[in-house]
This record gives sequence, C-alpha cells and structure tokens, in this order.
Amino acid sequence: MSAVVLETQRLLLRAWRDEDLEPWYRMNADPRVMEFFPGTWDRERADGVATRIRAMLDAQGYGWWVVEVKNRAPFAGVIQLQDVPFTEHFTPATEVGWRFACEYWGNGYATEGAAAALDFGFATLGLREIVAMTAVSNLRSRRVMERLGMQRDVNGDFDHPRIEPGHPLRRHVLYRKTASDARTA
Repeated sequence: MSAVVLETQRLLLRAWRDEDLEPWYRMNADPRVMEFFPGTWDRERADGVATRIRAMLDAQGYGWWVVEVKNRAPFAGVIQLQDVPFTEHFTPATEVGWRFACEYWGNGYATEGAAAALDFGFATLGLREIVAMTAVSNLRSRRVMERLGMQRDVNGDFDHPRIEPGHPLRRHVLYRKTASDARTA
C-alpha cells in the first residue's frame, strides 16, 4: 500500500522523501521544538525513527505524514495518526499529533493538518474516537487540541509510561474526539 496524501487549502500531508531527513533531524535536534519531550534527538535516533515511521506510513497508508506548505516549504513538520504505542488505561486508541519546526509555528498549520488527519480517521478509516495527549505544561498543543474540538478527559490524565518517574514532563493530559463530535461540529 502507498501513503495516502491529504490536502488542505495550504498543506500537503504526504509520504516521506529522502530530502526530508535533514530537516527532520534539525527539527528534532532543536531544544525549542523538543521542549515538551524528554530531550533532543541526535542524528542516529532521528534517522532510526524516520526509518520506522516511513515504513509504517507505506505499509498502512497513514501514520506520520510529512507536512509540506504549498509554494512555501517542502518540509514544515509532521502530522501523525497512529495507534498509541504503549499500554495505558485508555488504550487501545488512535492518536493524532503534530510537530513543526519553529519557523512554522503560529500559522495554524498544526490545527489545519491535524483536522485533515481527524477527518481521514473518522470518514475513511471509520474510527469511533481519536485521542491526543501532551505534557500538562504544553499549553500551545493543548490550545490546538481545543481548536480541533477535542474535549479534555479530566479523569484521563496519566503518567506517561515512556518518561521516567520524577521527570517534570511525565504527567500528561488526555483529550478525546468522537466521530459523533466530528459530525456535529
């Protein structure tokens, strides 16, 4: 199967190309981008993750899309739609997420791209619910979740199992959106 391409007014969510690896690495090595992750990534980790997510996108048709800003930037960041890769009280579940290079922040690209991924998940994949999560202190991502019409599950907050105990980013908030929410929005 090949990757599904999603298109919005300003964006293409597309398959990976080899020339995406360098901006992917730079984005994940930037401490501003990785502020709400346990640390920045070196080239080896960035390349390894890229290999895995490219293969997943090719195999499933969806996963971690490269976000291209039409007529502006061939690589602005990524939008993901994937099964949550760990076990927690709300799994199994499918999550939507995003990560953008700093120079593309503040343009609404995360909201626009994630909305396309949500539409695809509900309309094409037939998902009944999609979740999003982030560290409690990540107010920028929480605002994106709210602009997407996602609702915070106040009883869903959890300690992220892939972040060590005691780390200030371990506590996460959980947001949800159902297919019926999407139809009424």
